[in-house]
Amino acid sequence: MKVIDTEQWAWFLFEHESSYYLDVNCNISAFGYTYMIQLNEYERKMYEVDGRTYLNKLAHEIHYSAPIGENSKSIYKGRDVGSEFKNMVSDAVKVWRECKM
Repeated sequence: MKVIDTEQWAWFLFEHESSYYLDVNCNISAFGYTYMIQLNEYERKMYEVDGRTYLNKLAHEIHYSAPIGENSKSIYKGRDVGSEFKNMVSDAVKVWRECKM
């Protein structure tokens, strides 16, 4: 897993085994959390066409749809894969930060 791109305080884009994963920084009131989805075919095509502009829009949609809410109707609900990649994400961000220094 490696960091491909990031928008400060908003999201990280990771690549792992030819798949892209968007890890979005979200919050509900004072409760902060991250929500990571694997980009599906449509989302990946949109990213290839519109780049960071699309990722900013997608991150906004995920954040404001509150996919972790118990009664959430978010189309992203149930797509969180963050727990599967928790350690790899931490390692990838650590390497990315070390390279930025």
